[in-house]
Amino acid sequence: MIRAQTTIDRRALITGRVLQTDPVVPSPGGEIASILVQTRPDRLDATEAAITALRGCEIYGRDEKGKLVVVVDAPDAGSLGATLNTISALPNVYSASLVFHAVDPGAA
Repeated sequence: MIRAQTTIDRRALITGRVLQTDPVVPSPGGEIASILVQTRPDRLDATEAAITALRGCEIYGRDEKGKLVVVVDAPDAGSLGATLNTISALPNVYSASLVFHAVDPGAA
C-alpha cells in the first residue's frame, strides 16, 4: 500500500495545532452507579447517615459486618466521580469501590 506523505510543520506539531480534536459530547442522560462501601461495623449507622445526606445517594443494602451497597444517581460522570471520592474520604470508611456504572438515558 502506498501512502501519501504529508509534510508537517514542526512548530505546528509542537504547539498542538496539527492535532484535530473531537468535540466532547455529553451523555444523553444521567449516570447511575453502585458503590460497595466497607466501614467500621461500630460506625455503620453514622456512615450510612453521612452517605444518605449526599445528593443522589441511597442505601440499597447493608451488612452488619460493615458493608453498604450504595446506589448513586448523578447528572454526569464528573459528579459521579466526585461523589465516589467524597464517600471514600468519609471518616471510618475503609474502602469505596465502584462495582457498576451505566448511562441512564431516561434521566434527561
